[in-house]
Amino acid sequence: MSAQTGIASRYFITGTDTEVGKTVATAQLIRLFNQLDIPTIGMKPVASGCIAQGDILINDDVIAHQQASPIHAPLELVNPYRFLPPISPHLAARAAGVAIDLQHLVHCAEQLSDYAETVIIEGAGGWFAPLSEQFRISDLAVALQAPVILVVGMRLGCINHALLSAKAIRLSGLPIAGWIANRIDPEMAFYSDNLSYLQMHLSAPLLAEIDFQENAVDGCLNLQAFERLKLRNLTP
Repeated sequence: MSAQTGIASRYFITGTDTEVGKTVATAQLIRLFNQLDIPTIGMKPVASGCIAQGDILINDDVIAHQQASPIHAPLELVNPYRFLPPISPHLAARAAGVAIDLQHLVHCAEQLSDYAETVIIEGAGGWFAPLSEQFRISDLAVALQAPVILVVGMRLGCINHALLSAKAIRLSGLPIAGWIANRIDPEMAFYSDNLSYLQMHLSAPLLAEIDFQENAVDGCLNLQAFERLKLRNLTP
């Protein structure tokens, strides 16, 4: 069905920085696909800043993914690596004495395809955020061979961050399926002008704008985002 709809079997969500709304965009996209009868589930390969619930570590981003989808899969697949400290994943893994295995993450993503037609994979931090001394988020995205959706946190400085991120993604050999403008600063001056500049200079479609609101993670992208992804038709 994914190939017929023009929707890829997996997408990788990255951002121009940390705290730019990757989880909001991921949850809204998961919710949209499921509402369109495309069974979709989220994946957070590596998460730091988890909380303990008994003997289990759980991450707020993973909870947001789960609340956006009626499909349930084992936590070991949707969030294979979980750490308590709210620090960079490579530091959290090192402190825990854990070596993050990219092939294990790829295997988990492949197993999730048994549960849903589309898997939306949310990275940590930005494109070059480290997962270990050897690997970065970009290496994971390449290993997964997933089209990338770039979340741009709309605030002062976002143009530079967005253009650098897009260039780095393209140099990795992965296609950019589109980008999402997330208005994290409601007081951003000349918002529309900045948005227009990015539309002119990011050679990928603007999938959606997400307005600043407290409960944005509970929202849903509009149908235009789906139609624009279909037009990209980045299915194998």
